[in-house]
Amino acid sequence: MKEKILVVDDEDTILRLVEYNLVKEGFEVLTSQDGSGIKERISAEKPDLLILDLMLPGTNGLNILRELRQEKIPLPVIILTAMGDETDRILGLEMGSDDYVTKPFSPRELVARVKAVLRRSSPLPPANLFAVEHLEVDIDQYEVRSEGRSVPLTPKEFELLVYMVRNQGRVLSRECLMENIWGHKYDGSTRVVDVHIRHLRDKIEKDPENPGIIRTVRGVGYRLSGKN
Repeated sequence: MKEKILVVDDEDTILRLVEYNLVKEGFEVLTSQDGSGIKERISAEKPDLLILDLMLPGTNGLNILRELRQEKIPLPVIILTAMGDETDRILGLEMGSDDYVTKPFSPRELVARVKAVLRRSSPLPPANLFAVEHLEVDIDQYEVRSEGRSVPLTPKEFELLVYMVRNQGRVLSRECLMENIWGHKYDGSTRVVDVHIRHLRDKIEKDPENPGIIRTVRGVGYRLSGKN
């Protein structure tokens, strides 16, 4: 899903420049040339970040920022200021803006600042919660979910999937999986790995006959290669 940026600036040229460069980088962009009704628009459209000019008709940028922070709305904000407005820049930072960019500015620099602020503000996933394609593997809750629906696995299937998730992208031989899942003392055939992989695919793959998550590496073993 594209991250959504709301850009508020009363200069049409700047608005179009910012919009063009953000869209080119894959963002969804909303725009406004007036400070009035911005809080309502934020509530309705739920942007991921606000780029906010300070000098606006209607309600100025500092008042908008002050109200957002007073109401504890956790929206990242980058303020735009004129080169000489040092007092406003400092005030904006003290009021809780996440960064500022001075006019005139480089579009590439603004895009870089946007990406940096979004990275800093994104919540880190729990250490034991992994996402692979349409799956969530929640180790703490001992649960696998496919598009929100719980997928029932046997203990060995779950253990096998967790080991592969922790080693995502690596080619894991049958012998490696045997040793780490069944242990040194297990003296059965490595076919047990193939059987469990087949059962796992039946439960987690959208098309078990053409698996996109657990791939076979011919003559070696398997690789978990879904996108995370």
